[in-house]
Amino acid sequence: MNSRITSFRTAALALVFVLSTGATWAQATATPGAPATGKVGVLNVRAAILGTSEGKLAQAELQSQFAPRQTELENMNKQINDMRQRLAACEGKCSQEEIARLTTQGQRLAQQLERKQNEMQEDANAAQADVFDRLGRKMNDVLDRYARENGYVVLLDYSAQNTPIVNFSNQADVTQDIVRLYDQAYPVKGGAAAQSKPAATKPASTTPPPATKPAGTQPPAAKPQQ
Repeated sequence: MNSRITSFRTAALALVFVLSTGATWAQATATPGAPATGKVGVLNVRAAILGTSEGKLAQAELQSQFAPRQTELENMNKQINDMRQRLAACEGKCSQEEIARLTTQGQRLAQQLERKQNEMQEDANAAQADVFDRLGRKMNDVLDRYARENGYVVLLDYSAQNTPIVNFSNQADVTQDIVRLYDQAYPVKGGAAAQSKPAATKPASTTPPPATKPAGTQPPAAKPQQ
């Protein structure tokens, strides 16, 4: 369950790339009908968005937003573990009525925990989508400007699924250039001070998996007293 809790913390920090934009941005500089000439570049759009000052600030805000619900899930998980220990201690000592009561109570807590986990996952996904939609529109403008000003006819996003890129030189990766241009175009109010504000929960670094029923939350039925 602790790994599951960490996954939800990740939902507020490591945002999922959910932009509906394609993997390719092209800016043709040639006249219609003429062969396109120019440079081809690659970038990780997801990393670029998260690497901007605005993206880092959005991550911290989501982390803080979901911190109270994170704490609630951790407390519920602790209650379930306590219930399991009480059932284990009850074996051979408690009445069947007491065992049944503890088992029912534990099962009810486990159901509540799963429901709250699913609700938090859905809300986190929606919040992530809002952030990436907002920042993604600005990023698209930055990419268009960068391509025009630097002679790129194609920019390929290698963070997108099914991007037809087999190999590329590090010199072709313009991710950091895009981050710098984005920060220049859309500076964050308060600068670095706003980003360095302590977060409410510990950071995580992976994308949360889809919500599933947590393992080990349902208390095992203790053996009835002989």
